[in-house]
Amino acid sequence: MDSFVGSYVEICSDEDGFLGSYYAAKVISRVGKSKFMVEYSTLLSDNQKGPLKEVIAASNVRPVPPQIRVLSFNVLDKVDAYDLDGWWVGRVTGRKSDGKYSVYFDCSGDEFDYPVSALRLHQEFENGQWVLSQHKMGM
Repeated sequence: MDSFVGSYVEICSDEDGFLGSYYAAKVISRVGKSKFMVEYSTLLSDNQKGPLKEVIAASNVRPVPPQIRVLSFNVLDKVDAYDLDGWWVGRVTGRKSDGKYSVYFDCSGDEFDYPVSALRLHQEFENGQWVLSQHKMGM
C-alpha cells in the first residue's frame, strides 16, 4: 500500500451521480492504515484555485491502467469514456457515420457519442493484475 505514495493513480468514485467513474490523481501521503491523501489531476477545489485534495479509502485507489492501442471498437465492448474530467464505464452500442461511437452507461441509463480518442478498453485491477473486462466470464 505504501508503494502508491508519490505515484499517479486512478480514484474510483463512490459518490452519488459519480459512482464507478475514475479520476486521475497523485497520492500525496498515507493517512492511517487504510487511507491516502490524493491530489486530483483534473478536479479543482471548491474555491477553484487549485487541484482538489481529498482523503480516500485505499480500496478506491488503483494504479493507472496500461494503455492499449485500439483503432476501433465492436458493439458490446466494455469501454471507459472520458467525459466530465473522468473515465466512465459503459458499453459500445454502435458506430455513427462520422466515426464516433455510441456508448451506453448502465449507471445513468444515458447514451452519448464519443470519438475513438476519448475511449479506452475497460480493464479491472484484480489480484495485482490488469484484466480486460470482455475476457471475463459473463461479459
